[in-house]
Amino acid sequence: MPIDIVLDAMGSDKAPDPEIRGAILAARHLDVRVHLVGPEELVRPKLREALRAHSGGRKLPIFIVQASEWISMEDKAAQAVRSKRDSSMRVGLKMVREGRANGFVTAGNTGAAMATAKMVLGSLGGVDRPALASVLPTSTKNPCVLLDVGANVDCDPENLVQFAVMGQQYSKNVLRIANPRVGLLSIGEEETKGNSLTRDTFPLLKALPLNFLGNVEGRDLYNGAADVVVCDGFIGNVALKTSEGLARLVRSSLRESLKSTVTSQVGALLSKKAFDNFKKRLDYSEYGGAPLLGVRGVCIVGHGSSNERAIMNAIRVAAEFAKADVNSGIEAALAAR
Repeated sequence: MPIDIVLDAMGSDKAPDPEIRGAILAARHLDVRVHLVGPEELVRPKLREALRAHSGGRKLPIFIVQASEWISMEDKAAQAVRSKRDSSMRVGLKMVREGRANGFVTAGNTGAAMATAKMVLGSLGGVDRPALASVLPTSTKNPCVLLDVGANVDCDPENLVQFAVMGQQYSKNVLRIANPRVGLLSIGEEETKGNSLTRDTFPLLKALPLNFLGNVEGRDLYNGAADVVVCDGFIGNVALKTSEGLARLVRSSLRESLKSTVTSQVGALLSKKAFDNFKKRLDYSEYGGAPLLGVRGVCIVGHGSSNERAIMNAIRVAAEFAKADVNSGIEAALAAR
């Protein structure tokens, strides 16, 4: 049976156009039904126009769900969550809570998405604080899951222990890594290195039935040394934003270098192919957004600048998350501690 995924049509910076095109791509290439949530008078004519242009005349399983309000990037998250009771985020997440959909995707205001998901869906048993995870590319074939990347700025050791269990379950069941290696992000590999949070967390992780590597450093996020890396949301968000900035610098520098050094037509074509492959490996749109782990449902949060391919991949990740039943695994693992 197809998986039902709710898509916030009003989330991204250029909404609803990327969402509509992404929904069409997902409906064409994935075994999903997409429910676009937003003001019908705005979404329907744009969807009709996009279907004429991109569906090739095929009837696709895309539906519109009415929501009269939406939360913008400029809105203050806490205030908007309370005041906009018919927002596309709240309406979509209620569909997940009521069992009318298997997952929710938004490229909207991250703070509002997390607050609404926690309020509407609630937390899993054994989870004190849900965490936002990011999937990072590495020099090996396996990606690395970093969490938390911004949901919880201040954490205690018990929070990090729960993050480790949630990340391990996501890596195992969605990314298909048989025995994920879990690392604790610190400033040195030795057990005594780090701040009070990492030093107090280390023995707790060591006592768990996890494939715990010990402390890992920032470079290990990308060299394939670990499959899951845990930290507090302040450190994780700084690491993620620094990585995104560095990736943009590397891409632009490489593009300029290729332009200035490649002269022949054949060389230019080969260089373009190599550059496109390189760019794809670093492109966030291939990973489909960050799962909010620990809530009682499936919630994927994408970049505000998401294009249609990023939206499609976020829908794919939501469907894979739902099929794998990650949340049951998280609750069972936390209960077994």
